[in-house]
Amino acid sequence: MHLTPGAARPGLGAIESGPDGKPVLKVRVAARPEAGRANAALCRMLAKAWGVPPSSLAVTRGTTSRLKTVRVGGDGAELLARLEAWAAAQDAARKVGAREGADA
Repeated sequence: MHLTPGAARPGLGAIESGPDGKPVLKVRVAARPEAGRANAALCRMLAKAWGVPPSSLAVTRGTTSRLKTVRVGGDGAELLARLEAWAAAQDAARKVGAREGADA
């Protein structure tokens, strides 16, 4: 994850290449990076988007960095299905948005 705290427009962004070339999900939260508030906001946002309890998410690497690793607890097969469905919906929404922008 690449987290932008203190964002005016919170939300989940695109999956892009990170500094090491690996894919990262861009996420913006309104919370400031003070006392773990931005990390907590990240976990709440991901939980809502992915349909999992917020308590099943934890930042395991990068607690004070913009680049983070988040652990998602639960049944592996079920989580994989949820994340694949979420990723497919995000991809479809981007394609629709790109097509609408080209028609304008």
